[in-house]
Amino acid sequence: MCVKILATGSSTLAASKKFRDTLTGRKRVVHLLPVTWSELPTFGNIPLTKRLFHGGLPSALLADSKPVAFYREWMDSFFARDIHRLFEFRDMNRFNAVFEYLLCQSGGQFEVTKTATAVGITRPTVESHLRALEITHAVTLVRPFFGSGQNEIVKQPKIYGFDTGFVSFARGWDPLRQEDLGTLWEHLVLEHLQAHFPNTTIRYWRDKAGREVDFVLAHRRDEVDAIECKWDSRSFDSAALQVFRSYYPKGRNFLVTPSSDPGYAREFGNLEVRVCTPSELHP
Repeated sequence: MCVKILATGSSTLAASKKFRDTLTGRKRVVHLLPVTWSELPTFGNIPLTKRLFHGGLPSALLADSKPVAFYREWMDSFFARDIHRLFEFRDMNRFNAVFEYLLCQSGGQFEVTKTATAVGITRPTVESHLRALEITHAVTLVRPFFGSGQNEIVKQPKIYGFDTGFVSFARGWDPLRQEDLGTLWEHLVLEHLQAHFPNTTIRYWRDKAGREVDFVLAHRRDEVDAIECKWDSRSFDSAALQVFRSYYPKGRNFLVTPSSDPGYAREFGNLEVRVCTPSELHP
């Protein structure tokens, strides 16, 4: 008799911790994300700005106004249900302080020492809390892409919170300003990549001069896709992409915006860039 078990949320982690058998080859792990770009039409005529502000958890997304108490209650429940039980951390306030600090830094570069100093705890504590947040998919570390280029960042990752509603909540962005939309849009594009490229490692590129490409997907040894995210395509500056392509000339270039449907090709110097929505990003 074949028995199939569907385990969701913390039950998946609890089973992995309890049983010695890793079930290699007999299980499939699916990362369930908040409501993604391609799923948003299913929820009706919801403005994209509301998805960025409220986040992609359905109860928050469908609320008439942003349910501020929901985010705090969710974080407290997350600690009690998942973190305390699975990782045996005892201090909820200290854990939530790390979590909220990382949400406030979401979209930026992550430094252990800086985080430990800001929160007032030790480096080992920050590292253990970060591992728990990564394992539970509450945060994602996007590590740098590097190779033959000069003066590239090779160690320092960027950190992203799992949901734009929690990022805006932690940062106190209420209401959203125009300058907030670009950061949250980048998060939504990352979620789309996580959903549609589950077997591809997502990286970012940055050099020591501060030039940066938002996301890099390495499909083959010498072929990498470069993805830039802009709320308004008119604000795109191709200088960083030009430098990146001088090191890594093979691959596709995308400028992902919410309003370029259908997509179109545009020339930036000697580069051809596909300006499009996330829907055109596919393996």
